[in-house]
Amino acid sequence: MRIPRPGRIARALRNRMPRTVAARRRTVQAVMALCVLALLPSTWTHASAAGRLRTTAQAPAAGVAVVFGAGLWDGRPTPYLASRLDAAVELYRAGKVRAVLVTGDNGRTGYDEPDAMRAYLTRHGVPDGRVVSDFAGFDTWDSCVRAREIFGVRRAVLVSQSFHIHRAVALCRAAGVDAYGVGVDNKHDATWYYGGAREVFAAGKAAVDAVFEPRPTFLGPKEEGVSRALGALAD
Repeated sequence: MRIPRPGRIARALRNRMPRTVAARRRTVQAVMALCVLALLPSTWTHASAAGRLRTTAQAPAAGVAVVFGAGLWDGRPTPYLASRLDAAVELYRAGKVRAVLVTGDNGRTGYDEPDAMRAYLTRHGVPDGRVVSDFAGFDTWDSCVRAREIFGVRRAVLVSQSFHIHRAVALCRAAGVDAYGVGVDNKHDATWYYGGAREVFAAGKAAVDAVFEPRPTFLGPKEEGVSRALGALAD
């Protein structure tokens, strides 16, 4: 197979470029318009979360903290997920929340985010009776809708990485939850930058979910785990 010479490739690219100043200006304007449209969903998530992001010390009192899954390594929380759970422990110890809803993926055999999250929380001092598991939190929208519709959560402090927390707050508010967010930081490694870049595209799906309100992958019957966890404190 013959490989085209660099000179030929350059000439071919030049031939495809608009030949007039007006055509080039229209091309640039079209590219700029596409960039603006691509960033609109991210602008919406940040605007929806504006004024609702806190540190663990500044978080408002709420009945429930919602912790979103972030993967397992050998059955244990990844460092990113452990950071989220540590923040939830801080909220519980400070009396900012009275129960923790852990929501994640248990859609295949041998992979159980919620139980791993529960085990981590109990090892760090959160009573087992204050932890509630959502085994069908397959994405952020599903977790938010299920928190509201299945577990009856009306107000919550959400816990996630800072690059994801804007989208989480925006979607939970769209699902009817009075949501505040605690965004935790980790070492800015390749995973961190990948997560930040991914949010630009995930925000587009989030906007579609907020507008069309699709049913979660699995909804199921209502559960009283959160109300029992909160009610146990009054007993």
